[in-house]
Amino acid sequence: MVSAAPAGVPPLALGIALSILIHAFVLAINFAPDLKPKQKAKDQPLEVVLVNARSKQKPVDPQALAQANLDGGGNTDQNRRAKTPLPASRRDKAGDQLVETQRRVQEMEAQQQKLLADLQAKTELRPEERRLEQPDPSPQPLQALSGADLAARAMAMARMEAEIARDVDDYNKRPRKKFVGARTQEYRFAQYIEDWRQKVERIGNLNYPSAARGKLYGNLTLTVEIRADGEIEKIDLNRSSGQKVLDDAAIRIVRMAAPYAAFPPDIRREYEILSITRTWSFTQGDQLESR
Repeated sequence: MVSAAPAGVPPLALGIALSILIHAFVLAINFAPDLKPKQKAKDQPLEVVLVNARSKQKPVDPQALAQANLDGGGNTDQNRRAKTPLPASRRDKAGDQLVETQRRVQEMEAQQQKLLADLQAKTELRPEERRLEQPDPSPQPLQALSGADLAARAMAMARMEAEIARDVDDYNKRPRKKFVGARTQEYRFAQYIEDWRQKVERIGNLNYPSAARGKLYGNLTLTVEIRADGEIEKIDLNRSSGQKVLDDAAIRIVRMAAPYAAFPPDIRREYEILSITRTWSFTQGDQLESR
């Protein structure tokens, strides 16, 4: 039962006062933000590496998970981690000889052309230009040249020019040759060389040198030039195995396997000779292999 308002105070005024008190109380309440936000959970990936060694004791400060304990290792003092458990593979530079040979041929061609051009330019100079090109340091009395001397000098210069021109002409007429190695990428050469290699290995294993069986092993490098009809032009021994028996056997096997297949039309249109350089191995299993 609600008590009656005090005498002399209107009910409306009492209600307004009560409402003001309630609102003032509500507004006095502060909602402060949490100054220590919760740390968000982070996804931690599980990293596992493969190692190619192990140690008896566990590392004090492990840096990664692996299939075995490994406390230190490697060939460097820097803080590095191996990208693969496999050992480093050695770089094979068997094709450097071909690159060097081609570079030397190009240099000889350029030198020969320059020599011929200089000789022709000097022949076409007028007497005034020759005197300006080679001034005398001090005046010397002119010596009268006889007609025989002039004719002899002209003949000598003509012979030199003819010899250079003949060398250039012979060079241009030589067979079109393609140098290829074990890393040839173009399919038409790669397929032909692969067929050639398989035939040489097959003949070599059927005719393995008896003097080397179970006793002599080694590697050697041969350059074989093959004509368009499949016959051998020549064979050069670039690097000996150190055993004359193996060197002679390799050359004999290459000759026994001839004739080889004729060049396909797409090769024959551009080249008349293929010069193939490969390394041959006489292995401990008495097998002949190429790489």
